Amino acid sequence: MRLIQATPFVPCTSLEQQVTFFRDVLGFTVGFRADNYAYLHRDGAAVRLVEVTADLSHPEREMSFYIDVEGVDAVYADLKAQLDTLPDGRVRAPFDQDYGQREFHVKDEDCTLIFFGEAIAP
Repeated sequence: MRLIQATPFVPCTSLEQQVTFFRDVLGFTVGFRADNYAYLHRDGAAVRLVEVTADLSHPEREMSFYIDVEGVDAVYADLKAQLDTLPDGRVRAPFDQDYGQREFHVKDEDCTLIFFGEAIAP
């Protein structure tokens, strides 16, 4: 017996905008879509988007999740053309963290912060 993966539920105010963002900007594939729910995946990562009527603009509701990758700079390079279409302040280019990870950050349509990262080789 083993756990396979954790898949975050990400609340959003517009399922259509979020699906478009994850598909067209981050390269995810839509695996399932219903009226207020979508399951998207790319390689071994997945997200579950759920449209809500709540106000998601409050800073205290800030949400984030981490996607572990192999070749973080290559992933960033693969997405760069799409990331460049986002408004200023939505993307932080790859950088090294003090805790031994190399990461880049992207904010989605409702400002959920998505971390992409990998361990820095010693």
